[in-house]
Amino acid sequence: MHSFPRWKIWLILTVLVVSLMGSLPNIMSTPSWWPSALSHPMSLGLDLKGGVHLVLDVDVNKAVTHSVEEDVDTARQVLRKEKIRYRKLASEGNTLKITIKEASDLAAAETLLKDTFSNYNLSPAAADNTFVLTLKDSVADETRKFAVDQAIEVIRGRIDALGTTEPVIVKQGDHRILVQIPGYEDSARAKQLIGRTAELQFKLVDEKGDLEKAMAGSIPPGDIIMYGPAKRGANGQLNRQPYLLKKHTELSGSEIADARVSIDSRFNEYAVTLKFNSKGSHRFDKLTAAHVGERFAIILEGVVNSAPVIRERISGGSAQITGSFTPAEAHDLAIILRAGALPAPVQVVEERSIGPSLGQDSIDQGMKSIIIGTLFVLVFMGIYYRMFGMVANVALIFNMLLIIGAMSMIGSTLTLPGMAGIVLTIGMAVDANVLIFERIREELNLGKTPLAAIDGGYDKAFSTIIDANITTLIAAIVLFQFGSGPVKGFAVTLSVGILASMFTAITVTRAIIAVSTEKRARIEKLSI
Repeated sequence: MHSFPRWKIWLILTVLVVSLMGSLPNIMSTPSWWPSALSHPMSLGLDLKGGVHLVLDVDVNKAVTHSVEEDVDTARQVLRKEKIRYRKLASEGNTLKITIKEASDLAAAETLLKDTFSNYNLSPAAADNTFVLTLKDSVADETRKFAVDQAIEVIRGRIDALGTTEPVIVKQGDHRILVQIPGYEDSARAKQLIGRTAELQFKLVDEKGDLEKAMAGSIPPGDIIMYGPAKRGANGQLNRQPYLLKKHTELSGSEIADARVSIDSRFNEYAVTLKFNSKGSHRFDKLTAAHVGERFAIILEGVVNSAPVIRERISGGSAQITGSFTPAEAHDLAIILRAGALPAPVQVVEERSIGPSLGQDSIDQGMKSIIIGTLFVLVFMGIYYRMFGMVANVALIFNMLLIIGAMSMIGSTLTLPGMAGIVLTIGMAVDANVLIFERIREELNLGKTPLAAIDGGYDKAFSTIIDANITTLIAAIVLFQFGSGPVKGFAVTLSVGILASMFTAITVTRAIIAVSTEKRARIEKLSI
């Protein structure tokens, strides 16, 4: 004990100062010169701050279907390039069906399809010259997984645009996403903003096709019928304007670089102005140059938003979406178009909204439990272990300070289960000291001198403390890895608390006792 390393004392003092500086932003504003890494208060979770809790189910099979549909265009392009004529190109679920017109082209078509679509299993041509390409199971599974990961990133971009802090957006299972937005109360707007697929397409209107015949069932090859938004007519009934469009998508939302709210000068109403990226600008330039005088449809989420006439070549790489938007609708549409379209539809399967008053009640009750638990522990340790108990109490306060400072610095979110973790950590912190003090008492009962008893108590308790805390830490890591939401909050607090309690129980209390006995040559009795 007389040769306690000085570097350990300096380490303890450094940790104490850093913990104080990291904890201070939780109770007061810090000056401008304060280190940025130590100037962030702990964020409060949904159960303490209130907000919106949603569980979303991603229709991952739609992502697979959409991927196969996109390959129809690829098949069309490669067949035309090689001048192989076909009668039919269609997708159904996870399969592509391609019917070749001339039997003499079957061999060339088979080789071309094998080279182009390596992600598919190609069956031999049937009697009607039809090839069936089935998406490989491994590729389909990867597409489903990627759809969920991509949906998380898109949703995160949309929520970040709301200006909220510390949203929780994590994967649950194979196809569900947990979304928690602390401090946000408008659950209806959150659901609308998150759940919209926001799929944007630009298609040419078939000016030569007969819309009436198409409506009767005679749709020209390569065309589709789509409808505009529902509008109430003079007779009070809702009507939707039909459009005969080319099936091929000329441009999509993936080629949008920016989307901003603007004012349509013609009608003096809110609109959304789109700015294409370099690839989109080039394609839009070619599209407008080649089809001057024709109409092209702007399709948002399967509805024809508008079908303006291309008056002249547009080389600026921008377009505008109108539709009698309110300011909020235009703003939300710009957000989701900037963030990108969801790769598959999502459905809200669970929804909870927690008010800030309930969150404040949780904070008050949680703080009360921490204060009461701490006071009981402090009083018990002071009475039962006397001066050594007071040393343990100093280490316990240091431990609490270290937990708050560490959680603030790592940007952890404090939840109600996290508060429970702090209360549990208080008990675990003094438990280590109890082990040490009982070992010291045993050493004294064996007739050892006070200083030898202190050394023996710490040495013999060390392995027990390490073993107990490491096993608990492993359990906390498992909880963090496989848990979600409140469970992770508890795991984070517990993990930080375990590391802090080992440091304070093994190092801090020993340093205090070492410093207090360093200049005393002989000690007759210990207050323990």
